[in-house]
Amino acid sequence: MLEVPLSWQLAKIAASVSMVLGLGVIAVRVSPRVAGLLAGYPLGTALALFFIGLEISPLYAAQSAVHTLAGFTATMALGAGYWLCGRKPGMRGVLLGTCGGLAAWFAVSLVLARFDFTRLSGTLVTLCAIVVFSLLFRRIPDSVASARAPFSWRALFARALLATAIIFVITTLAHWVPTAWAGTLAAFPITMLPFLLILHLSQGPAPTATVIKHYPMGLGSLWSYALCVSYTYDAWGLVPGTLAGFLVATLWLLGWMKLQRWWSARRLKARPGV
Repeated sequence: MLEVPLSWQLAKIAASVSMVLGLGVIAVRVSPRVAGLLAGYPLGTALALFFIGLEISPLYAAQSAVHTLAGFTATMALGAGYWLCGRKPGMRGVLLGTCGGLAAWFAVSLVLARFDFTRLSGTLVTLCAIVVFSLLFRRIPDSVASARAPFSWRALFARALLATAIIFVITTLAHWVPTAWAGTLAAFPITMLPFLLILHLSQGPAPTATVIKHYPMGLGSLWSYALCVSYTYDAWGLVPGTLAGFLVATLWLLGWMKLQRWWSARRLKARPGV
């Protein structure tokens, strides 16, 4: 295992805090629905794969990214487990949801790690999972978060602590596990899980469930990012490969949001009397 410089560790902390706090701002100031879509943006996954490539090698990170394509299925399973178990308000709901989510994630990850995925097979598995979980989450009602709860230093510290702990665990384990597990770990919701916990504590289970509901349909940008860096990390290097991945992911997200606006406008025109 390589010794990781202190500057890289500090960079992990800064990036994790910024990403989690940003999602919290969006949920309160905009809506949990938008936050759920942006939770599918390659924030935590990009951070994990980048530091895996930095600490081990770009080739290892590229190979891990192939398994990340299928690993998003385990992430959606975590959301389902959290939703099914975390329906109580307060700390009890958070603890039950976390335990249920992590149990679901680990169970699905054990199955995924037994297969040697390619880019095509990993993509097909996740596409099927998106359909299944979208149907499962369909009956979750949309709920708007209240703006009455301001950000606090305690909430900021909790988000920073948990997100940082997760990214440190993932990037440390990547030194010891095969690429199949490293890729699955990179798909873990590094920034979304702390965001869900804080949102649940401050706003209740309903807005939290709304974020989970819209997460699968926002996974396109995550998928496109992982697919892109699986090609570009070894060929172009970490920084150019990361920039290319974010460009592809952003184009996907913008296209998806435009498609959603078009579909909403079409449904509105189709209503009687409109």
